[in-house]
Amino acid sequence: MTTPLWQPSPQRRQATRLARLMAEITRETGIAMDEYADLHAWSLANPEAFWRKVWDLGVIGEPGERVLERPEAMPGARWFPEARLNVTANLLRRQDDAIALVACDERGRREPLSHAELYRRVARLARTLSELGVTAGDRVAGLVPNSEHALIAMLASASLGALWSSCSPDFGVQGVLDRFGQIAPRVLIAADGYYWNGKAIPLHDKLAAVAEQLPDLERLIVFSFLDPGSPPTLDRLPGSLSWQKALENDATRLECVPLPFDHPLYVLYSSGTTGKPKCIVHGAGGTLLQHLKEHRLHCDLGEDDVLFYYTTCGWMMWNWLVSGLAAGARLVLYDGSPFAPTQASLWELAAREGVTCFGTSARYLTACAKAGLRPGQDHDLSALKSLLSTGSALPHEAFDYVYREIKADLLLASISGGTDIVSCFALGCPIRPVYRGQLQCRGLGMAVAVYNDAGQPVTGEKGELVCTRPFPAMPLGFWNDPDGQRYRAAYFARFPGVWAHGDYAELTAEDGVIIHGRADTVLNPGGVRIGTAEITRQVEKVEEVLESLCIGQQWQDDVRVVLFVRLRDGLTLDDALRQRIRETIRTHATPRHVPAKILQVADLPRTRSGKLVELAVRDIIHNQPVANREALANPEALALFENLPELQQP
Repeated sequence: MTTPLWQPSPQRRQATRLARLMAEITRETGIAMDEYADLHAWSLANPEAFWRKVWDLGVIGEPGERVLERPEAMPGARWFPEARLNVTANLLRRQDDAIALVACDERGRREPLSHAELYRRVARLARTLSELGVTAGDRVAGLVPNSEHALIAMLASASLGALWSSCSPDFGVQGVLDRFGQIAPRVLIAADGYYWNGKAIPLHDKLAAVAEQLPDLERLIVFSFLDPGSPPTLDRLPGSLSWQKALENDATRLECVPLPFDHPLYVLYSSGTTGKPKCIVHGAGGTLLQHLKEHRLHCDLGEDDVLFYYTTCGWMMWNWLVSGLAAGARLVLYDGSPFAPTQASLWELAAREGVTCFGTSARYLTACAKAGLRPGQDHDLSALKSLLSTGSALPHEAFDYVYREIKADLLLASISGGTDIVSCFALGCPIRPVYRGQLQCRGLGMAVAVYNDAGQPVTGEKGELVCTRPFPAMPLGFWNDPDGQRYRAAYFARFPGVWAHGDYAELTAEDGVIIHGRADTVLNPGGVRIGTAEITRQVEKVEEVLESLCIGQQWQDDVRVVLFVRLRDGLTLDDALRQRIRETIRTHATPRHVPAKILQVADLPRTRSGKLVELAVRDIIHNQPVANREALANPEALALFENLPELQQP
């Protein structure tokens, strides 16, 4: 039996909201709820009762009598068909003087906002949007850094029933147009610039170009972020309105329009690395309910907690983060480089703000380990109770690093889901042990399984991560997909009536989950299926390697594995290091995992949320076009993979 790295004390376990819910269900039903697996099984066997329990965790609104229509339809089930609610009313449930959020950035800016002040600013912006003609169903877009402005704009839009959609300001003009051009926003809210790694980056020219090419845009609202004490310069932005003017009214009360459960709330975008981004429409009720479940039960968040997630406004983790207000948590927003002005900036932030739940990417944790950071020794992390990681599979060695150098008594939750569901399929559990390399559990109410190629559920074998029953956070569909054909093709073509998520995964003997990479990047040398994460996590044990990426190259009627490595500054890949990498892979994986080729590159292409892009590299080395370079944070890195002579040789 695998030894856990951490498990909750009996006192901590008993005090969780999850344990209290289990005791409540036992009292009401007589069904013993001794372990998480008991509650998970009950949530699947009794979906209507379970999701009504989630509603009762604190949703503000009218649920109606019926919980689920057409429960066998996948897709097509309808949740809470009679319900009326408004997400803004749920996130602004408090209007007192307690701190609701603290907005920070790499410059040292720190802007606390009380619940009362947040409510007031949302009310004033909502009035302005209403006066501009924004109504339910309209789109309001944001080209925004992760600041209080983005949250206020989203809440004001949602209060009116408008859809909110945001991009990080580092997107290029075409990247913004590829997204917002599809949804035709009436209003665009934007910053005048942003900071990254100590450099101020103005946005005036980009805003002018974007606004000119959005024909349905009626008004541009600009806030000053480069110099928050001064109004933005609007000379080159005709018809624009300053943020100060937009909030310059006497509104004191916010009228939140009650809307159906499945009223659209967000438009989120796929990465767009294999074509124009898909515009994924998420419903208000499903998003709120799923996030409330994940925050209150899986993260055990309440009014005494401080929630931080390092994210941009172009990644779904921002939408997940801000929903923490509905659970009562204080938010910490941060914009800028995670390593500016120092490598330990985020840990300094966590200590200063008393963060209890710290969220980041797997790449960030491995970078901290490679940099030799010792956050637990160098910073006061006494408030920290849980650490969340997503964006890619968290390597086994990163689990060791967290418990050795960050905190021993800590719930480490590797979580996995995505933009497609704006939430998680597998995530943390405050009453379960943490095992090295594993996501702790499948989410409550989520019928997650792993299917082999024949569509049969398997445990202890690798296969496709699927969900076999409806859940409230399924997207409403794709924008401009009136018959739902593209939506069904994206998720239901592989296994009819079953959501196929595209992750290559495994269910473990401990009832946890291991993510081995994306299914569309699975390697198949000699007919043996290998997840890319199985290789890269071994490679990154090697001290000289900062990060790595591997792909399958078509070669002599087969596929050979090619590994690309980015090394520490000043180092060169020689035969001795290649051999050490091969031996590390062979020892800790299998001989079949050893790459045929190992090449050094100066950089690896990544999306703007930090995910390495294997498919784009695979296209480049096979002389195929990369469909959407604008989706990459560093598209120039693709040139490093063009016409490599080593890949033309045996």
